[in-house]
Amino acid sequence: MSNIDIPSQRSGTMAGKAKASAPSWLAVKWQIMKAHKHSYILMSPYMLLFAIFTVLPVIMSIFISFTYFNMLEFPRFIGWQNYSRLFLEDDVFLIAIKNTILFAVITGPLSYIACFVFAWIINDLRPKMRAFMTLIFYAPSISGNVYFLWQMIFSGDRYGIANGFLIKMGVLLDPILWLKDEKYIMPIIILVQLWLSLGTGFLAFIAGLQTVDKTLYEAGAVDGVKNRWQELWYITLPSMKPQLMFGAVIQITASLAIADVSIYLAGFPSVNYAAETIVTHLIDFGTIRFEMGYASAIATVLFLLMLGSNLAVQRLLRKVGN
Repeated sequence: MSNIDIPSQRSGTMAGKAKASAPSWLAVKWQIMKAHKHSYILMSPYMLLFAIFTVLPVIMSIFISFTYFNMLEFPRFIGWQNYSRLFLEDDVFLIAIKNTILFAVITGPLSYIACFVFAWIINDLRPKMRAFMTLIFYAPSISGNVYFLWQMIFSGDRYGIANGFLIKMGVLLDPILWLKDEKYIMPIIILVQLWLSLGTGFLAFIAGLQTVDKTLYEAGAVDGVKNRWQELWYITLPSMKPQLMFGAVIQITASLAIADVSIYLAGFPSVNYAAETIVTHLIDFGTIRFEMGYASAIATVLFLLMLGSNLAVQRLLRKVGN
């Protein structure tokens, strides 16, 4: 029995020594950074600016959200009072959350799918026609004073385009105050946001489709890919996962940070806060009332909402092509 136990003890000791001598995760990362030190040196100016102007303000905002800060007095720590006030006492914030989630659920997926579908269709055109159609679809997102057009369409008098057309067709007898009626404000803003949604994500999808290796389609045909839908799922989408992730981040950010459309079309504040969003609520307390601690709490809630949405979408995109 002793002859049997001794080798097992030796093997256990050797395994323990091997485990003890294995490099730590931090040591492995440090070796990788040393191997790519030139890349990190080139990235350091951007990372420094990113840390100063993005990471540091976010961290400071989280700390300020636990204080009472009115821009005149030194911040005073009050714990969770801003958050309890936000969810238990601020009825307008609850309306803003409802409207923001409604915007995000409708405009986020629809605009994301529309960006990809239009990019997929345009990608098959000839180069000159593809460039022209890309400009046509991208133009609304870069047009100046684009909201003036929609104000003309949904003007509340008889000279508004929508009212004039419907009265001429006999659908209406009197004009509708489109942007002052709670029933119509949200659908109109969602419509305008969808019209504006073909922006940076759309260009990213166009670029991603151009970089897909054409030989993959030939290999897929040999392996049994029979139609374009299978090509899309098994070849195209897995080949452009970085662009899909970038587009998802852009669309999530745009859908959760809606403010300009609401302010320009429905006013600030809108009728009975019908078009109030988290960002407009943040603007109200941050730039008008100067309750910076409370505004920071609103910003923190929005940040966590965006972070959770991005992580959920990232998990979904990992399943593409499987």
